[in-house]
Amino acid sequence: MTRIKDVALAAGVAPSSASRALTGHPHVSPELRARVEAAALRLNYRPNAVARSLRSTGTRTIGLVVSDLLNPFFTELARAVEDAARQAGFSVIVGNADEDPAQQDHYVRILLERQVDGLIVVPTTETSPLLHEAARRGDHLVLVDRPAADVDAPSVLADGTDAITELVDHLVTTGRQDIAIITGPDRAGSSKHRLSAFRDALARHARPLPPARVRHGDFRRSSGSTELAALLAGNSVPDAVFVANGSMALGAIEYLATHRDAAPLVPESLAVAVFDDLPWFSLLSPTLTAIEQPTAALGRRAVEMLLDRIAGRPVSDERLGCVLRLRESTQRPRGVSR
Repeated sequence: MTRIKDVALAAGVAPSSASRALTGHPHVSPELRARVEAAALRLNYRPNAVARSLRSTGTRTIGLVVSDLLNPFFTELARAVEDAARQAGFSVIVGNADEDPAQQDHYVRILLERQVDGLIVVPTTETSPLLHEAARRGDHLVLVDRPAADVDAPSVLADGTDAITELVDHLVTTGRQDIAIITGPDRAGSSKHRLSAFRDALARHARPLPPARVRHGDFRRSSGSTELAALLAGNSVPDAVFVANGSMALGAIEYLATHRDAAPLVPESLAVAVFDDLPWFSLLSPTLTAIEQPTAALGRRAVEMLLDRIAGRPVSDERLGCVLRLRESTQRPRGVSR
């Protein structure tokens, strides 16, 4: 049986330091904690008695680590995972990584210590060491919503290519001439996919996407406001903007609402569309055009794929399509003929 001394030796620290790192002591540096946690996972160190007693029988629990619970999409996804797991006789323990790789590793370690039967993870934009290690060790793992570079685990993602193409077609045919995008971090897989699909769709109409029309937020609400303000700050402003996730869209909407005197009117002067269809987008005035992700299906399939892995059945990647919901915010501007 692996002891705390073995973990400390592997991490190159004293046993007391290793113990503090693994129990969440506040005065342990993130670098030291990450090194100790990686050693513990590599050595299969399981300090808790529940893990030892239930190792052979399973715990009928699933760990879910999401990147940001403040994002309404992930809240809905967590509910879908919980519903599907409960129907299969499993309970779900949820951890919020808060877009922090170290926090993600913390929850991965804690959940594995508690001997969950498997993990469903929405990776942070920067992949964490323990997630790599868990996949390498063969722990039951499924990724959802975002791919993770070099993590050997099956994933179920929303593929918005067709819906984004349909959106760009609509914007072009309704007379929009200068179309911009607010996307996520350039290192995030989902951000890169949405930007690539958007650029390809514009190219089909021989429309370039200048660097000045691409703004990178961080998938958080405040960055939606900041990046829209940057797009509208110059002498030449776009007449359409696509916001590539729901949280940033909330920030963009907030900016427009609090700058009514200076901001362009929607949709008369500015078309606005978003990737993620939140329930209240159809209640706004004007109602907001959105690309709807199959959130419930993503959560359900993630659970089904994880249960297949636990049972030893083969699992492969899946991509689920999205649907464009056209609403008032992208209507044809006045004075533009068909």
